[in-house]
Amino acid sequence: MLFLRTAIDSPFFYFSWVFTVVVSVILHELAHGWAAMWQGDDTPRREGRMTADPLVHMGGYSLITLFVCGIAWGQMPVNPWRFRSRYGEAYVSLAGPAMNLLLSVIALTLQIFLTVWNVLPDTPTGRNIFEFLYIFGTANLVLALFNLIPVPPLDGSKVLANFNRGYRQLVEDPSRQGLFAVIFILAFIFMSPVVVQTAHRLSIAYIDVLSQLLP
Repeated sequence: MLFLRTAIDSPFFYFSWVFTVVVSVILHELAHGWAAMWQGDDTPRREGRMTADPLVHMGGYSLITLFVCGIAWGQMPVNPWRFRSRYGEAYVSLAGPAMNLLLSVIALTLQIFLTVWNVLPDTPTGRNIFEFLYIFGTANLVLALFNLIPVPPLDGSKVLANFNRGYRQLVEDPSRQGLFAVIFILAFIFMSPVVVQTAHRLSIAYIDVLSQLLP
């Protein structure tokens, strides 16, 4: 409920975060879909998932959780048995975090160019644009890093399972699902602050480096 309070205390941040997460999750899931179709699986298209509708990708519960708690999730149905490549599942799984990384680089780079070239006026609107680009860029970096953690149902687990048969057998064992659910909860609780801090530091480092390279 603390996140919901920011709608009153800091409405700009609240709505910037909600907008960022919705757009980022949609594009994350679409990236999975595009990669799956590239690998020969038309499941995303047949099931009508190649759309920008947030209800299709996130569902009502995810959207409500986003508005109340600031976190959300999405889903893209694929059929790994149809992938033409041996490592198709890894490619498809990595497509989502790769999309978030791309969005992060675009947002932070745009922020740097607008700042270095003095395009943004020193007004409330200019400062809001600057802050939004940072929120968008850093949030997408958080999504990319967090999804690479090799714990089901995160994308990192599917990548590791595609390369390690023993790990695949472990995560697909029905008797282990409860254990992995606990591990995911613990990873979310303890790794989220680390991921957020890492994303913040990487964003600042990227901004500093690129700012120095620009004329």
